[in-house]
Amino acid sequence: MNTTDRTPADLLRSALAADPARPLVTFYDDATGERVELSVATFANWVAKTANYLQGDLAAEPGDRLALLLPAHWQTAVWLLACSSVGVVADVGGDPGAADLVVSGPDTLEEARACTGERVALALRPLGGRFPQAPQGFADYAVEVPSQGDRFAPYAPVSPQDPALAVDGRELTGAEMVAVALADAAERGLSEGSRLLSGLPYDTWAGLSAGLFAPLAAGGSVVLCRNLDRLAADGLAQREESERVTHRAD
Repeated sequence: MNTTDRTPADLLRSALAADPARPLVTFYDDATGERVELSVATFANWVAKTANYLQGDLAAEPGDRLALLLPAHWQTAVWLLACSSVGVVADVGGDPGAADLVVSGPDTLEEARACTGERVALALRPLGGRFPQAPQGFADYAVEVPSQGDRFAPYAPVSPQDPALAVDGRELTGAEMVAVALADAAERGLSEGSRLLSGLPYDTWAGLSAGLFAPLAAGGSVVLCRNLDRLAADGLAQREESERVTHRAD
């Protein structure tokens, strides 16, 4: 990171400037066998497209609240950074009825219908695939986002002092997210080039930090594993070796 980085979006911009080709998020789903690896550049491209969709098509503004009903997944990580880019508060597992808009996975669609604002659904299929048929009342993320622009500029400056994330009863500003992520990275011994394997869910700060923000702040990368409990012990050891894992959180 740079000393001028004040928000998670700033951290991503610094990572992109430093080494766009290096891996940032390697995602496994051990229930489906899926593996996806995103370089900094590829991840940043997804974030830009999603932020453009959020700001443009969904008309989200700084301070709006987005109920994020998604599991630990590479696309969830994209949404977290897109919210930071626009200045939208990402309310992880938040009440859709109290949110300005909602982003839902396939298992929380009924809950998400409580939102009276814009609703977006993600199929969470391998390679970011779309729903066979979009759920009624929802836009299909995989249909809407690919055509969005590859570069993003916010309509209004995003203040690092404004609320940026709500999770597990905790609310953090963008500046606090960066500060805590850096502290977490130091506590875990992460540094440039570290590879942290995380099997933690995204429903607490600890899971979000290990699964995205701490590696990003340290100049490292994350091997994000969903349904890790379905992987045999010897399989985990093989994954750590093949992915050159240096640290682990599960």
